[in-house]
Amino acid sequence: MRKLFGTDGVRGTANVEPITAETAMKLGRAIAHLFKKRSGRHRIVIGKDTRLSGYMLECALTSGICSMGVDVLLVGPLPTPAIAFITKSLRADAGVTLSASHNSFEDNGIKFFSGDGFKLPDEMERQIEDLIFSGAIDGIRPVAKAIGKAHRIDDAAGRYMEFSKNTIPKGVDFQGLRVVVDCANGAAYRVSPAVLRELGAEVIAIADRPNGTNINQNCGSLYPDLLCRAVLEHQAAVGIAHDGDADRVIFVSEKGRVVEGDQILAACALAMKKENQLRGGAVVTTVMSNLGLDQTLALEDIRVHRTAVGDRNVLEQMLREKCNLGGEQSGHIIFLDYNTTGDGLITALQVLCLMKRQGLRLSELVEGIQLFPQVLVNVQVLEKKDLDSLPGYRELLTRADQRLEKNGRVFVRFSGTESKVRIMVEGRNSQEIQSIADELATLVRREIGAGDGAPSQPDTQ
Repeated sequence: MRKLFGTDGVRGTANVEPITAETAMKLGRAIAHLFKKRSGRHRIVIGKDTRLSGYMLECALTSGICSMGVDVLLVGPLPTPAIAFITKSLRADAGVTLSASHNSFEDNGIKFFSGDGFKLPDEMERQIEDLIFSGAIDGIRPVAKAIGKAHRIDDAAGRYMEFSKNTIPKGVDFQGLRVVVDCANGAAYRVSPAVLRELGAEVIAIADRPNGTNINQNCGSLYPDLLCRAVLEHQAAVGIAHDGDADRVIFVSEKGRVVEGDQILAACALAMKKENQLRGGAVVTTVMSNLGLDQTLALEDIRVHRTAVGDRNVLEQMLREKCNLGGEQSGHIIFLDYNTTGDGLITALQVLCLMKRQGLRLSELVEGIQLFPQVLVNVQVLEKKDLDSLPGYRELLTRADQRLEKNGRVFVRFSGTESKVRIMVEGRNSQEIQSIADELATLVRREIGAGDGAPSQPDTQ
């Protein structure tokens, strides 16, 4: 049974266990010990998003790491994928990012990367928990010159920006493109607009004034209405919205309409197949992705491998299948040729590059990629009880399958990061799938619920 780690690091309300200074210090000591495997000095990168609690956790982690005789490289607010890149670029032993992604500012999280820029596997997370709760490293106390020290890396943002720009072909720029960028008052508030401007785009940045408490506040990838209005107001060619840590991105077309993540994934896959760049002849996605994605790619003999929700699961499947493109419906897209995790800025650059090279508007780029109607409903719950044990639950699922007649599907799961049940129903008839979703939400809410279960975009953790 996990004591600290969830599906994507450690996450919760800041200053409440496990996201406290005390636990952060213990995590710092454990990660330092785990990666202290070679001779000489050791270094761990720490980055964060713009949450107020980041200061507290950054200091606690730094203290824990230095107390084990390991140096800390502080890079300040940067996107999560930037931390993965910087860790690898600086040849550090490990990396840490402080972020709760799309959650509001009251929450925070602690995610770890190994020296090669990949998120830690389950086994290493279990080792960290064992080190903390067994007391095995309590007596390890380097002294004098053996204590670690912290350094500020002033050019970290510049390193990541240059790396990002180098992911598009030489000779391609974004001259003539007007782009609205919603930075979610988060980690990408500086680098994303700057990279696009350096590549020639005319950039209108919104939600780019973080104050520690406004991250994801009615802005960013989960709240696209602001971006849709801004695209129309400024007559922009495209809108781009990040979440708090900028490992994902959603797009808004020149018509002011949200473009689904599955459509972006399909467009990229089709282009890469045409240019003989799609390794494995396949794309990896999750069980939440639309069946329309499968149908579109099948026309070009591109297979779809599905895995459990979470970008780490997508990445692990990509490595197993030797694929270089994978992603989630919510905008986490992994271009493994460039980075080891979902990267909102790199995804944005690849899509803008496609638009320029093909001479198409965004709406034109995805217009042939038809998706099934899909309903997504969240239900706040008091406990994560076995859903099969709820009276009438299995019977309701059976009736739903009969109504859909193999032209759709139902998927219900607990969120890995919040006390919510996620209900997804997909099919050809919008009214029918809404009815099925409402029936399931009513049952779950009646038995274990605590909230209104309002429709929303899916959580991806």
